Amino acid sequence: MKFVSHISLLIVVVFFNFHVSIAQDKILTDKYKEQTIHKLSQLMNDFYVFPEVAKLTEEHLFNQWNEGHFDQIENDKDFATALTESVQNINKDKHMRIRANRPYVAPADSPERMLEERVDRINRSRKSNSGFNSVKIMEGNVGYMDLRGFAGMENGKAIADAYMKLMNRTDAVIIDISKNGGGSPEMVQYLCSYFFDQKLHLNSLYWREGNETREFWTLDEVGGMKMPDVPLFIITSNRTFSAAEEFSYNMQTQKRATLIGQTTGGGANPGGSMRINENLSVFIPTGKAINPITKTNWEGVGVIPEVKTTAEEAIDKSFELAKKAAERYRSKSEERYNKLFLNLNSNLEQYISGKSEASILQALAECQEVKLFGEGDINSLGYKYLMELKKPKIAESIFRANTILYPKSANVFDSYGESLMVNGDLESSLKNYQRAVEIAVENEDRDIELFQKNLESVKSKLKIEK
Repeated sequence: MKFVSHISLLIVVVFFNFHVSIAQDKILTDKYKEQTIHKLSQLMNDFYVFPEVAKLTEEHLFNQWNEGHFDQIENDKDFATALTESVQNINKDKHMRIRANRPYVAPADSPERMLEERVDRINRSRKSNSGFNSVKIMEGNVGYMDLRGFAGMENGKAIADAYMKLMNRTDAVIIDISKNGGGSPEMVQYLCSYFFDQKLHLNSLYWREGNETREFWTLDEVGGMKMPDVPLFIITSNRTFSAAEEFSYNMQTQKRATLIGQTTGGGANPGGSMRINENLSVFIPTGKAINPITKTNWEGVGVIPEVKTTAEEAIDKSFELAKKAAERYRSKSEERYNKLFLNLNSNLEQYISGKSEASILQALAECQEVKLFGEGDINSLGYKYLMELKKPKIAESIFRANTILYPKSANVFDSYGESLMVNGDLESSLKNYQRAVEIAVENEDRDIELFQKNLESVKSKLKIEK
């Protein structure tokens, strides 16, 4: 009997829970649906970038409501889907989507809910790594980055710099945004800036609120090494959307990259998510993109790649093209390096005291600009002329150029001071040794004791001479 009682109780509990579940599914009353449509219409009329379209969409929604189009819907998920289909039937805007809100435990508008939502956002951001999914160096020195979203700068900048640093010595770059649904226009601007060394107008965003247009230009500085002439390939798909499409469109219209894959989704109207009620939210596009070159955007048509492939073939095709481009890039770089080095060598060998300093500085600056020589390379070249070739005046000119190219380095001033001392100009040597120590103190340089020792040495020589 006891066993039967437990079974009976279990049946009652299951039936009760099933009954509650059914009741919850049917919670969408006519009043709830009508209030939802009213609120959705209000948000569209107040914020949608195209007010006249918002009004037409509202009329369509209420016509459908009056015709009983939503009568059979019993849960928020299906209601959200039906509302999305209805609004997009009029405005054709793929950004405008109604969605069921994520379920939370704490009551709405409570401190506990704020914390719950905040923790949820942090966890999602950590899980997505701000959109930077993976990076690797492929055969042929081709860099590949799988970018799944354009996170806000506050979370994404440091990760963007780290990923770009891993690719800054590659001879071609592939950025895969085939699974990228969009994100921050500021991050689009930032990543674009890595691939240009001149000031360019990338895109503009018009906002209904304030009737304002904001221009996005390439940034002068990024947190890593720019790659303005490295061949760039972008993989797209029909899932590439919104900000990811802007990134593609910016690069395509500036003729900076080759797009490979499928035509993108076709959403060019940015905005934000707004709450309709406790259960539903809507993404309202409050602005529109305006490209400075085409004077239009990719809304409804998508960004069309130069090389069309299936989603499955896109990576292989992009690697094939990138590998060939990397070979050409290396060959071109070697020719340029050879030309610059011969020019530098010519200036050094034809050195005339008091006349050749400017041309040597210019030649070294050109080598530095293309990354043929860095600070340490120039310093080593100076010591070669000072110690091995016994040409201290040429060495002095090289060290002097290094202080101009790297004015925040204590070591270059210390080396310049040494060459001046060898050439008998103790007063100038003293000034440069002092500058080396000053910079070392500012930078907390680990070699500060060595620089101080060298400074004291030249001071002693000056005392002896006096």
